[in-house]
Amino acid sequence: MNIVLNLLVGVQMLSALVMIGLILIQHGKGADMGAAFGSGSAGSLFGASGSANFLSRTTAVLAAVFFVCTLLLAYFSHARPVGGGSLLERAAIGAPSPSQIPSGSSSSAPAPATPPSAPASGAAQIPSK
Repeated sequence: MNIVLNLLVGVQMLSALVMIGLILIQHGKGADMGAAFGSGSAGSLFGASGSANFLSRTTAVLAAVFFVCTLLLAYFSHARPVGGGSLLERAAIGAPSPSQIPSGSSSSAPAPATPPSAPASGAAQIPSK
């Protein structure tokens, strides 16, 4: 399953990068007007009709591939939940209790763990001037 996820992420990244390049290559609508009056090169690498059809269709196909990969990655991430719900819940499960933390004293007996005293109200936390 991990290989499939890595493959999907790779295809998604590759399609995104190629799609960015194709979008940057395409001309705007104003460039077609200039080519109609002779200021552009209408006879280009893709023929006299220009590159609009080829580039726009390729961009549409790559956008479809990108969205399909995104949907599949979202489906696979919800199909197999990992451990506890959030990262904080998983960190709280694996955190040691205060009695398990070794103290800095050199005696062999563990020191009793005393929690820090909290102020009685929120007003005690505001510093006075």
